[in-house]
Amino acid sequence: MKTQDGSSAAEKDPAQWVTGDEPMTGPQASYLETLAQQAGEQPPKDLTKSQASRAIDELQQRAARG
Repeated sequence: MKTQDGSSAAEKDPAQWVTGDEPMTGPQASYLETLAQQAGEQPPKDLTKSQASRAIDELQQRAARG
């Protein structure tokens, strides 16, 4: 899906998301829990959608390096 500026929604900075301040979604929470377990960490709680997206990116990068 393309945004008004021509970029895809997946490429848009989470800080720019219209709904970024809403609580993270169930799928985000589930994926964060999985990634955190794989990294041997506690999953973060009570994040917004944009915070959860950043946390997912960070955990994925750590997993790729490990």
